[in-house]
Order: sequence, then structure tokens, then C-alpha cells
Amino acid sequence: MKLLAFFFQHSRKAVLLSMAAGLFSGVCNAALLAVINGALRGGRPTAALLWGFAGLCVLLPAARFTSELLLTRLGQEAMYESRMKLCSQVLSAPLRHLEVLGPARLLTTLTDDIPNIINALNVLPILCVNAALVVGCLVYMGMLSRMLFAIVMGFLIVGIASYQVPILRVQKILGKARKNADELSGHLRALTHGTKELKIHHGRRESFMKNALEMTAASLKENNISALRMYSATASWGQTLVFIVIGLYLFLLPSMRQFDRATLTGYTLALLYLMTPLQVIMNSLPQLGRATVALQAITQLGFSLASVKPEAGVLPSVADDHWSELALKGVTHSYQTDNDVESFVLGPLDLVFKRGELVFITGGNGSGKTTLIKLLTGLYLPEQGAIYLDNRHIDAEAVECYRQHFSIVFSDFYLFDKLLGLPEEQLEMRATHYLEQLKLSQKVKLIDGQLSTLNLSQGQRKRVALLTAYLEDRPIYVFDEWAADQDPYFKDFFYTELLPELKREGKTVLVISHDDRYYYVADRIINLREGKVVSDTDPVSERLEMANRRSAS
Repeated sequence: MKLLAFFFQHSRKAVLLSMAAGLFSGVCNAALLAVINGALRGGRPTAALLWGFAGLCVLLPAARFTSELLLTRLGQEAMYESRMKLCSQVLSAPLRHLEVLGPARLLTTLTDDIPNIINALNVLPILCVNAALVVGCLVYMGMLSRMLFAIVMGFLIVGIASYQVPILRVQKILGKARKNADELSGHLRALTHGTKELKIHHGRRESFMKNALEMTAASLKENNISALRMYSATASWGQTLVFIVIGLYLFLLPSMRQFDRATLTGYTLALLYLMTPLQVIMNSLPQLGRATVALQAITQLGFSLASVKPEAGVLPSVADDHWSELALKGVTHSYQTDNDVESFVLGPLDLVFKRGELVFITGGNGSGKTTLIKLLTGLYLPEQGAIYLDNRHIDAEAVECYRQHFSIVFSDFYLFDKLLGLPEEQLEMRATHYLEQLKLSQKVKLIDGQLSTLNLSQGQRKRVALLTAYLEDRPIYVFDEWAADQDPYFKDFFYTELLPELKREGKTVLVISHDDRYYYVADRIINLREGKVVSDTDPVSERLEMANRRSAS
């Protein structure tokens, strides 16, 4: 019922028409059984039987084709709409909430759960055809003999009741398998992204294979086997009941009471005819079970994404090039650390950044540098305190427009193969100029807005990310350990040429860096320790003061 409700949300008319066509196809199937049985019992077929047989042979496949065609279109539209809705929810959800959910869960839902539900939709016309066939056969059997029909219904009730017990157990097992799929997705992501680290360390590789990948894959396999085994046992039990009924009709009942041989023949034929649609229905149950579990996972993810206030929609992306001051006043942000015992708290922070400043942000691992950057750029909203751009308070309504002021290259950046969202005017000419400046013109070309290759070293990939930031041409640039993967030439180029050039253009530049030999190029150095600002100094003034002290001594 939940699956039907899900499909009804997309197109009630298409589902009802498809089900009606499927039911009509099943009725035609049952009528075909009556025609065949009539022809067998009557000796020479009459003209009515012949025309009836011919008409049913045309109507039956036409009805089934109509049903499947309607649901094929509905299925693809439902998959498209569901994916787009979830993707929109993901993009509008706060970044911190997405980090808590984790990429594995999001990816599994988008790539596995939605197709599982749509595949169940393809089963619907087959179920309608076979369900209608079962009902039609039962009606036909009831017309032949009420007593024999009562026996059939008794066994049918026993079969349905005995089916419900294992099916509840199967749903729980499939739920476990779905959680295994989430974990496996995370392990496969680690396998593809951490290949070098796994290859270089034998112990890490063996531990990953045995204690992570193999255990999760084995658990998923066992849960799937267990669920399918129960489904198969249930289907076999149903088939056994049919054979028991046939045995009663053929061997036991005739010895107890005189029955018309034609009636017994009709019942036997109907029961044998029923075995195929019953088998089809039973074989469809695993797919429906997986779809039900997938729908629960999608619903839970949807509730989770909807439980947090979505960020404001896309606003005009024109940044204010004439801003003068960016201020953090009493800003704090906290989150659970890996040990889940204590929270890491960044702040309270009181910082002011001027237009055209070049600021270095330093500190040890875990001091809060990247979290500060996410707060500054509007990716995190402050839990306490406020951010002001000039005199404008950056709240949830203003954050989308505020983010348009920043071009960022994170340490864990993602590189798109297309220069998305950039104005096409002179894009290729400007990109070619920067590619030459970054010594990438021999490796990468821009063709119709698409980069010719991303098969590059990490240092080269960071330079391509820098190219994107260049082309965005926004007022504030943020670099998170950009020079960490660069050779000495490009490291020196970044600090002594690129950063001063951006400053001369009036850009504000914030750099997370541990390269203390280049600190002299900065206007200020902000040092963080355990989420607190321990110093905010002017390196030039500091050096002059130290020189004066030495002279005085």
C-alpha cells in the first residue's frame, strides 16, 4: 500500500489505467481458460468458441502492452522527479547536517533505493495480470462446484496465513541488508579513494579487507540469502498446497463421493493453470520487499533532510565589490569530536577583515582553521554571535547572496570537468591565459567550456582548481593549504606572485598555511589553538619591533 501511495503521488491516473489494463488482461486470461476447457469438453469447437479464442488472443497481449507502456513512462518520470527532489533537498540542507548523514548514505539512496522502487513499479502490471487471472480462475471454479471451491478457498486461506509469518521476518532481514549496503558503499568509496594508502601498507590493506570490506560484504550476502531463502521456502510451500489439492481431487474425493468427471477435469486444469500466475506473484515478492525497504530508507532520509530548516533559495549572485569590512562578533560553532564524548567549540571569535587584506590563518591540526573558514564563507551558520558584511547582518535569509563573495579552494576540493556557472564571454581566452600562467597549457585544454582531461597529479589538479577560482573573479579568495602539494617553484609562485597580485587587484585573500617562511607576505597572521584565537599580529610590525629591541639592547 505504501508503494501504491508513492506512485499515486506522481500520477494516480496512470497507475489506475495501468492496473485496469492489467486486470483486464488477467480476466482475458481466465476467459481463455474457460474457452479452452469448453473446447476440450465439447468435442468439435463451435464458431463462437473459435471467434472467442481469436478475440481473446488479440485483447490479452494488447491489454498487457498498454499496462506496461503506461507504467514504463510513469516509472521513468517518478525516478526523475524523486532524484531531482532528493538532490534539491541535499543542496538546500545545511552543510553540517549533510556531513553528519555522510556521503555513503546519500549515494546509496540516490543510486540504489530509487531504482529499486521504480523496478517494483515494472512488476505492477505483471501482478495485476496474474492477480486477475487468479481471481478469474477462482470465479470459474466456483461456477463449476461450490463444494470443491470451498476446499480450494480453505487451502488458500491456510496458505495466506502461513505466508504472513515468514514475510515479517524477511522485512527485518532486508532492513539489515539495507544498512549493510550503506556500510558497503562507504567501504567501496574508501577502496577507490584510498588505493595508494592501502597498497603501501600491507597491515592496513589486510585489516581493511578482512575487518571492513569482507565482513560487511559477507553480512550483506548472508542477509540477502536468508531473505531469498525464506521467499523461496514460502513459494515452495504454496506450490505444495496446490499439489495437495490436486491430489485430493484426483484420488481422495472420488472415492468418498461421486463427482462429475468433467468437473474434476476442469478443476484440475484450472489448478494447473493457476500454478504459473501464483509462481509469478511469489517470485515478485522479493522485489516488492526490497522496494518497501528502499521506500522506508528514502522516507527516513527525506524526513531527516526536512527536519532541518532548508537554506534560502538561489538569490541574485552579484557580489558587492565595494564592501569595506567583514566582521565576526562573538561567533561560536560546536560539533562532536570523533570520540563522541566531548564537543569541540570554536570561539567565541571577534575578528574583523578589511577589503584588500592578505591574511594567513595558522594553527595545529584540530585547532579549528577549516571550521573558521566554513563559518567565514557562510557554509556554517554561527550557533551564537553574528557575521556582518559592513552593517548587514548575515542571517539565514542573506547567506546565499553572501556566499557569492567567495572563491574557495579547499584542501579536500572537488574538481568538475566543466566550468559550470561562469559567464561564457571571453571564457576560453581567459582560461587559456591562466592555463599558460599555471604551466598547464600543454596538458589541459578548454573546449566548449569543458576541460580536456582531469587525469593529472594532485598538484596539477589543485592548479586547475585555482584556475576555476581565478575565472570566478570574486571579491574574497580563500585557500586551504593550497601550496601543500606544490613543488618549490609553484609554492614560491603562489606566495610571492599570485597572492600579492590578488591583493593589488583589491581582493581580500585568506590563506590557511603552515609555510612560515612566507609569512612575511601577509598583512596579518591569525593563530588558532583549540578553537580560540591566541594571536592576531602584523608580521611586518612585529619584525620591526623585534629589530628595534635588538638595536636597543
